[in-house]
Amino acid sequence: MTYRQGRFWQPDVTVATVVLDRGRLLCVEEHAGGALVLNQPAGHLEPDESLLDAAVRETLEETGWTVELEAFIGAYQWTSPVLADGSGGRHYLRFAFAARPVTHDPARRLDDGIERALWLAPSELQAASPRHRSPLVWQVVEDFLGGQRHPLSLLRALHA
Repeated sequence: MTYRQGRFWQPDVTVATVVLDRGRLLCVEEHAGGALVLNQPAGHLEPDESLLDAAVRETLEETGWTVELEAFIGAYQWTSPVLADGSGGRHYLRFAFAARPVTHDPARRLDDGIERALWLAPSELQAASPRHRSPLVWQVVEDFLGGQRHPLSLLRALHA
């Protein structure tokens, strides 16, 4: 394990889902870094949770939608920029999935920081790129729209 800045370095492992329905993408508008930004449903992997379970859970918590995962889009690495106050510079490893919507609970309380869930056409999401939470937002969608799909069986969760 690499020792960095007085502690062991460990990337933030996140999951994200691309949910397409009738030509629109399920997105979230959320507060991050003092701004209202756009993202796909995404969040951190929790201890003892599989990547697949995390993707389904995060989508439900952030949007109220229960989804069924259909494919693995890919794994993405990104390091956030270091800001003037010294914050940032976090390393992210995102696992992205394609999913289909199953049911919606409009009364479900959304995660803290989530302003709302919304459906956007790919062109609308792309046009709003200055508001994307990170470059991962469009890259994952672009790969999905380009047909990038892998079987979910590529990912395995082994437990002790």
